[in-house]
Amino acid sequence: MKVSIGKYTDDGEDQKIEVHIDPWDTWSMDHTLAPIILPMLKQLKETKHGAPYVDPDDCPKDLRPKEQNEYDTDDTHFARWDWVLDEMIYAFDCKANKDDVWMRLEDKKEIDKEQKRISNGFRLFGKYYEALWD
Repeated sequence: MKVSIGKYTDDGEDQKIEVHIDPWDTWSMDHTLAPIILPMLKQLKETKHGAPYVDPDDCPKDLRPKEQNEYDTDDTHFARWDWVLDEMIYAFDCKANKDDVWMRLEDKKEIDKEQKRISNGFRLFGKYYEALWD
């Protein structure tokens, strides 16, 4: 795979994007994309200037607002987005840098717990994909 993405321009020109995909890049596409997505998520978390609405049901109870209102921010608005980003980062880090859960853990309960967290991170990535902006 080779990807080249140019800067956005102020003169109205389209952003230059070149993508070449080799046949082997789609063999385990989840493993191919994880090392690309992971640093992007980390950079977004470090440089973000705002946060989208995050469904309180997607977060731990201690991050849920006392009153639910998707139009106003509350005391945990930004913390919810940080938590969601952290869960996405965790999932992609596991995919990019660690063996599969069943290869590194032995206890069935621990395997299930870990896999549930990883799967939730990927679910959150899909749900908040259009919120991955700065």
